[in-house]
Amino acid sequence: MPERLPLQGLYAIADTGILTPDRLEPAVAAALAGGAVVVQYRDKGDDAERRRREAAAVVALCRQYGATSIVNDDLELALASGADGLHVGRDDADPATVRDRLGPEPVLGVSCYADLDRARDAVARGADYVAFGSVFPSATKPDAVRAPLELFARARAELEVPLCAIGGITADNAARVFAAGADLVAVIRDLFAATDIRAQARRIAAGGGERGRPARAAPEP
Repeated sequence: MPERLPLQGLYAIADTGILTPDRLEPAVAAALAGGAVVVQYRDKGDDAERRRREAAAVVALCRQYGATSIVNDDLELALASGADGLHVGRDDADPATVRDRLGPEPVLGVSCYADLDRARDAVARGADYVAFGSVFPSATKPDAVRAPLELFARARAELEVPLCAIGGITADNAARVFAAGADLVAVIRDLFAATDIRAQARRIAAGGGERGRPARAAPEP
């Protein structure tokens, strides 16, 4: 099993709102082969068995490629699936409470929108990375608060954890986001709606220069 990659580069959000069950695993595998360093499993459905099965599949694929597997907003699913970590938002559990349940090793990410004070607090409460956005207009969350790219320079000057950008990021603008100071760019639609997911992942990751990750060959079985 390869060593886990640093939290720098493409953060692929595998949202079952756009990925049907039959597409989930091949799409995630293609994103990983194209250079994704993090994959978040995101599902808001109520089919517990399907969610456990899909989350476990994402975790297994990430382990093959040395990527970090994250579950969105479901602590019990993260623990049950063996995911590398959990991502929580404003309306989810308190980061300190989550950290207590997760223990010291798993990765904890926190959405901070455009709020640097929230990011400071999240780090103090145990966050391993913080996410800001929407950095551009987003079709996924059209009413999301906008986070200016200038926020990343301010956050970089104060925080010692990786910074993740989300919202409206595409292969055409990812380089601007990395240049502004983001360590990770989180992408949903521009990645998973692409005809060639592996090639699109490669294009997005390339925007990070040295922080991006090259495309990878499929791991040996």
